[in-house]
Amino acid sequence: MKANGLTVEWTMRRPRGAQAKHESAGPVTAADRPGKLPRLTRLMALAIKFEGMVVRGEVRDYADLARLGYVTRARMTQIMNLLGLAPDIQEEILFLPKTLSGRELVTERRMRRIAGIVAWNRQRRMWRALVGPAPHERPAG
Repeated sequence: MKANGLTVEWTMRRPRGAQAKHESAGPVTAADRPGKLPRLTRLMALAIKFEGMVVRGEVRDYADLARLGYVTRARMTQIMNLLGLAPDIQEEILFLPKTLSGRELVTERRMRRIAGIVAWNRQRRMWRALVGPAPHERPAG
């Protein structure tokens, strides 16, 4: 669907357990696994998507995005500030494990403080203190 030069796409999913008779039960994908993507992961992906929209000229600026998303400009700035994180931290956020129950490992509110730091090495130290060592840094066994 197009409106004002923007393309909106969505995917409709069947209720859990429902399957069309003509479809075969294929391999299980990450989307099929139980749990919910952490809110921080979803916000990081949105920030990246929104930045692309600004760069491509699909929207004029963050204020336009705020109006389109029915959020305040301050909230949009909080989301977009995630782009100030070191690239490796952004990547780890995008691949955080799904939350099965209880509280999420890392919240966006905690990340605001880290994103406000300009030095990536300092960000990385703060991130490691929050989430522990990276998978490749963990001892085997």
